[in-house]
Amino acid sequence: MESTIYNYQGFWSSSRAIQGVMACQQQLQAQDSDIILVTTPKSGTIWLKSLLFAIVNRKCNPIFEQDHPLLVQNPHDLVLFLKFDLYVDGQVPDFSLFTSPRLMATHVPFASLPKSIQNSRTKIVYLCRNPRDTFIPMWPFANNLRLDNHKDTNSIEEMFDHFCKGVKSIENPDKALFLMYEELKKQPKIQLKHLAEFLECPFSIEEENCGVVDEILRRCSFGNLRNLRNLEVNTNGKLSAGVANKNFFRRGEVGDWKNYFTVEMNDKLNHIIEQKFQGYVLKFSYT
Repeated sequence: MESTIYNYQGFWSSSRAIQGVMACQQQLQAQDSDIILVTTPKSGTIWLKSLLFAIVNRKCNPIFEQDHPLLVQNPHDLVLFLKFDLYVDGQVPDFSLFTSPRLMATHVPFASLPKSIQNSRTKIVYLCRNPRDTFIPMWPFANNLRLDNHKDTNSIEEMFDHFCKGVKSIENPDKALFLMYEELKKQPKIQLKHLAEFLECPFSIEEENCGVVDEILRRCSFGNLRNLRNLEVNTNGKLSAGVANKNFFRRGEVGDWKNYFTVEMNDKLNHIIEQKFQGYVLKFSYT
């Protein structure tokens, strides 16, 4: 497995992945009906994938179904990542297999998305999370990947050092929706309805009265998602990249970083956040 990473257009990645991003930038033809979820790793991706899938597909897959796809499949298999590695091998993904609207996800920042996405009416949902709480699940996740590849794990101090070394301004509200993870946790019903309105498939009064919104939130809650670890697909299944599905489920709590950070770690990251977000209205809690 490739161990060297490079800084390309402001993000760190392997040379193979960067080749895939470049090829995808040139070849992907976005559709106006596409929906792209953009996140940093471990910022709530699997949760938002579940919510997006439930919202967009609630007509063909009613949320009250006992065999709903979210009960039998991993959310990563329902909302696929843009397969940059396929572009490297010259295998352009067969997007005709996707039903409209096409749901896709990526960890690539907005500036590196294909121009066809930036220049179309494609909907972009960007999820941002407090960097402290992003780091905490990233540490065991990265160590699990290292163990899978027979490598030594990193201590929290080593991983934190890597994390520290490693926001698009929204001018068109119809194009991109900027979600804060903490607000989604604090006011899930309000944020879910806002998300559905942005995706142009708002909940009807009848749906709200029948409890559709509440059931989506319940079925996509962290408690239910964690219970999915008991499914065969999540116990022994893997993504096409070889990452075990069981690695994707955690508690998802706001402020969990306080149980792990030292005062020095918090001060260091506070300084980095202040530098990186200087001039932006985006604020994260320090306590």
